[in-house]
Amino acid sequence: MPTPKALRPFAHREYRVLIAALAISIFGSGMWAVAMVYQVIHLGGGPLELSLVAAAGSVGLVAFVLAGGIAADRIPQRRLIIAVEGANLAVIAAVSGLAMTGLLQLWHVAAGSFVLGVGAAFFFPAYSAILPRILPAQDLLAANGMEGSMRPVLQQAAGPAVAGLVVAALSPSHAVTAVAVCHLLAFIVLNFLGQHALAAPANGAVDGAGGPAGGGAEDAEGRRRSFFHDLREGVIYTLGTPWLLWTLVWACISVLFLIGPIEVLLPFVVRDQLAGDSRMFGFLLAVMGVGAALGSLLTASFRLPRRYLTVMMVSWGAGSLPLAAIGVMDSFWAIAAALFIFGATGSVGMVIWGTLLQRRVPPHLLGRVSSLDFFVSLALMPVSMALAGPAAEVLPIWLIFLVAGGVCPVMAVVAMAVARMPADELAHPLDQEPALERTTAAGD
Repeated sequence: MPTPKALRPFAHREYRVLIAALAISIFGSGMWAVAMVYQVIHLGGGPLELSLVAAAGSVGLVAFVLAGGIAADRIPQRRLIIAVEGANLAVIAAVSGLAMTGLLQLWHVAAGSFVLGVGAAFFFPAYSAILPRILPAQDLLAANGMEGSMRPVLQQAAGPAVAGLVVAALSPSHAVTAVAVCHLLAFIVLNFLGQHALAAPANGAVDGAGGPAGGGAEDAEGRRRSFFHDLREGVIYTLGTPWLLWTLVWACISVLFLIGPIEVLLPFVVRDQLAGDSRMFGFLLAVMGVGAALGSLLTASFRLPRRYLTVMMVSWGAGSLPLAAIGVMDSFWAIAAALFIFGATGSVGMVIWGTLLQRRVPPHLLGRVSSLDFFVSLALMPVSMALAGPAAEVLPIWLIFLVAGGVCPVMAVVAMAVARMPADELAHPLDQEPALERTTAAGD
């Protein structure tokens, strides 16, 4: 009986090692999202302090994500991944030790959050770069799909739910210790990666036509090209491509208005409107994660829709609308339904978006545009988190959620109109399977 396509990457030992370590690490990240919240509250912090601590992680991620992409091309990815996981282990173990001894302060938690953000900025570009070195080209789509489905289940569902239970049963410091254990296990597992994964591919391992890179002279020339030259070329392409530019504009606005309320203010909605505790907060995040996983799997099970830009923007815009009512809801199930819809529709848009980058962006620009997409989309995350707390000091939380949930659908309509997305998607149909798979992996 043939192996299902989604499971084919597991036939390769290196992938099994890598995906196991990734699963443990992102499960720990999900636990940290809840453990950090209640550790801050345990230390006497409120929305303002939690906002600053949460923003520290986002600052670390955004500030170093472009450097992380460069490092993934110039440093052996195996070494980089192991070093990042070791740094994560060291900082969370330190926070855990301080918490257990009663010496922990808010700035310690903020520093730990910052280091984890920096680690993510280096880890995931290296993870993406190492996949083509350990898997054949025909298995890469399945591997990326597995990671996309695994992340919401572990990081947004299981991790927060378990952390909520640990906080309620024991204490926030015990939950932080559990996060440290996760990073220890991931660090151990990563050391089983084969040594053949040590060598980093040359910058531009595949040429613009999708074939293997040229000889030593071409490689040397590629290494001499400045970072700013490459970045400028990607920016020029993005600015000249309306559907790409306005999708990124919408992403920036949605991050600014949505991330802060969800990450910083939702725990206080649970406490004040639902009379809930850490367990309820954790399970609400879990519901959102389950919605994201189901939306991703459902979208991946069908062909790309003919009206792919419209479906993407409508999913994102309409899916944000239920968040507008969270600030006035006093029912756990109503808030859970709103978060489930938000998670599911968000992942539908993300699956389509990832496919569009792969099929509509020229191969020689794909890496830079993808990095720019990641950077631009997250650039306002720390701002959103930093503003959410102060905003809650002067505005009612219900009004903040109302604005957040109402702005995003409006901006989705504006982006579609300005970029003329309905006409663009008809002019560039993608609903048919390509006649030949693009071969961009070296040697395929």
